[in-house]
Amino acid sequence: MTTPKDPSPEPVAVKLASTTTLIERGTALAAFVALMIGVALIVKPFVTGILFGGILAIATWPMRDALVRRGVSGGVAATILLMAAVATIGVPAVSLAPGLAERLVKGAQQIQAYFAGMPELPTWLANIPFVEEPLRRLWADLADPSSIVQEVFKSYSAELQRALVEIAKAFADGIFQLLVSLAVAFGFWLRGDTIARTLREIAERLGGATAGTALESAADSVRGVAYGIVGTAAVQAVLMAIGLLMAGVPGAGLLGFLALLIALSQFGILLAFIWGGAAWWLFGLGSTGWAIFIIAWGIMVSTVDNFIRPWLVSFGAALPFTLIFLGVLGGFLAFGFLGLFIGPTLLGVFINMLDAWRRASAPPVVALVTPPAVKG
Repeated sequence: MTTPKDPSPEPVAVKLASTTTLIERGTALAAFVALMIGVALIVKPFVTGILFGGILAIATWPMRDALVRRGVSGGVAATILLMAAVATIGVPAVSLAPGLAERLVKGAQQIQAYFAGMPELPTWLANIPFVEEPLRRLWADLADPSSIVQEVFKSYSAELQRALVEIAKAFADGIFQLLVSLAVAFGFWLRGDTIARTLREIAERLGGATAGTALESAADSVRGVAYGIVGTAAVQAVLMAIGLLMAGVPGAGLLGFLALLIALSQFGILLAFIWGGAAWWLFGLGSTGWAIFIIAWGIMVSTVDNFIRPWLVSFGAALPFTLIFLGVLGGFLAFGFLGLFIGPTLLGVFINMLDAWRRASAPPVVALVTPPAVKG
C-alpha cells in the first residue's frame, strides 16, 4: 500500500502570489475609480466654464502664436489675450446682466400694450402709393381686439414673459462660469504648448497615431465653430448695436444681445424683427431719414453673414446647418447661456473625430494598372 505524497508547496505559493496580485490590482483599480469619482464631483460645478475656456483658448491660439513669433513672451501674450477677452466678453456681459430680465419683460409688455391699443395709421404710412389701401385694411385687422394677432398676444404673453425671464436667468448664471472660463483660458494661453503636448501623448498612448490625428481634427473643428458661427454672429450683433446707437434707438445693447442670440440660432432672417421694429419706432417719431437708414443697415446686417462666414470658416472646419442648430439649442438647455457656444462645438468635435477615425481606418485604395498588351 502506497502513501500519497504531500503536495508540493510550489503550486500553493504560486496560487497565493496570483491571488495577492489580483487583490492588489483590484484595490488599485477601486482606488483609481474612487479618485476619478472624487475629481468628477470637484470639477462638476465648473464643467461649463472649463469647456468654454478650452474652446476660447483653442480658437484664439493662432493669435497667441503670432504674438510669440514676434518676440512676446508666453506670459505677456497670455496677459494680452486675457485683457482682450475681458474687454470684449467679460465687461459687456457683466454690464448687461443686471436688470436683463426686467428689461426683456418690460419690452414684451410694451409690445403687447402697443398692439392692444393701436393708434391710427400714421400719415406717412397711409400715403404710400399703391399699397395704402391694403395697409389700411391690415392696420384695421391688427387693431381689432378679436383679430388673430391680438388673440396670439393674449394667449402667449405670459409664456413669452416666462421664457424671457428664463433666458435672462440663464445669462446671469453664466456670468460665474464666464469668469471661470477666463481663468481656464489664461492657463491654456500660459502653458498651452505643454498642455497640448501632454494631451497628444495621452491620446497616442490610448489610441495610437489615429488618436493624435483625431485630436488635431478636434482642434480644427473648434476653430471652425468659433470662426464661422460665433465669429459671424458676434460681427452681426456688433453691427446691429452700432446702427441702433447711431440712430438713437434706446436699448441698443439689449437689442444687440438679442441679435447675437438670433444670429447664433442660424435664423438670420429673424433679425428683421429687430431692425424692422426700430425703423417702425423711428417712423412713428417722424425720423424718416433715420428709419430708412436703419432699414438699409438692417438688410446689410442680415445678409453680411453670407460674405463673412465662408471666409471665417476657411480657417477651420465647416459644419452643416442641422448640426449647428441642434448644438445651439441643446447646448443652451444643457449648459445655459454659454452652451450656445459649447453645444455646436462639442457636436462638431464629435462628428469630425468620427470622420478622422473613419478615414484613418479605411483601407488604402489601390489602383489597378492594366499591363500593356504584348505584341506578337
